[in-house]
Amino acid sequence: MSATRQRGYRRVTTTAVAFIGAGALLAGCTGNTPESSGGGGGNNAASDNDEQGDTVVIGFSAPAADHGWMAGITEAARAVDEEYEDIELRVAEGTNDVSTQISQVETFINDGVDAIVLLPFDGAAMTPVALQAMEAGIPVINVDREFDSPFAARATILGDNYGMGVSAGTYVCEQLGDQPDAVVAEIAGIDSLPLTQDRSQGFADALSDCGLEVSNRVAADFTVEGGEEAAANLLQAAPQIDAIWNHDDDQGVGVLAAIENAGRDEFFMVGGAGSANAMRAIQEGDSVLQATVIYPHTQAADGVRLARLVAQSKSVADLNSQGVPRTIVLNAPVVTSENVEDFIDAAFES
Repeated sequence: MSATRQRGYRRVTTTAVAFIGAGALLAGCTGNTPESSGGGGGNNAASDNDEQGDTVVIGFSAPAADHGWMAGITEAARAVDEEYEDIELRVAEGTNDVSTQISQVETFINDGVDAIVLLPFDGAAMTPVALQAMEAGIPVINVDREFDSPFAARATILGDNYGMGVSAGTYVCEQLGDQPDAVVAEIAGIDSLPLTQDRSQGFADALSDCGLEVSNRVAADFTVEGGEEAAANLLQAAPQIDAIWNHDDDQGVGVLAAIENAGRDEFFMVGGAGSANAMRAIQEGDSVLQATVIYPHTQAADGVRLARLVAQSKSVADLNSQGVPRTIVLNAPVVTSENVEDFIDAAFES
């Protein structure tokens, strides 16, 4: 096993273990009553976590839903509220203004909510007010964009950006690994963001293990317009391409439009995030889009479920350890025509 593959393997293994924890979390929230407690950590995993408990008030704040994935985040969180009679979810209006989001959290603190689920527009900027909530005895569940301090959250739920790159690169290797001269292109998101950098690094690491590398790379901005412009520039610069990885399915709408306008179809494309429209294109099989890598839009929904468990002093069913995990990193599976039916019903709309 090469050094690169070992690095990728460790990251993927970590993701897989964390995903098991996430699966256990969901099992805990959907009910799981073992026949016997069987010893262990003295938690209440033997109880049915779906059983109604004391009503908990959970404040939820996220950026504006100006992107299909972000809209899916809030929609999925609201759906959890409807599942449980003992959850009162207070959803703040989505905002990309840090000062406004800070005010929202301060309102939750002043109202004395039982827990806060926070997907920050800017993790660093939201750290002080998250710390304020924690110091007030209100557990904070941090979603997707991490705070600067480990003391700012009781638990953190993350997608695996590096793992997305590894999954995409591994898939490309499976298709082109016997073609050492294959031309691989990449359409990234916003280059200044750590998540974009992590995705690109994972992609490069996975490709290097089969002797491939990114030959042409452009960056977009997670919008349809930005994706179309970046893809048009890429196609002009690269007369021959064998595979493209596009980081984001929302900007992928524009990417596919540029590809169609250019009349290019000599390559296959892998998307990112796992939108419903991308999965429908994969099902139909009439475009270059052959696969997409999921970046779960259910992170905030899991955050609400986790906040309920924390506020009700419950543990995660099927885990012997007491309480709930401090960090959960969700898996980044590849969706193809072979398994799309397993994912499409839960996908978000771009």
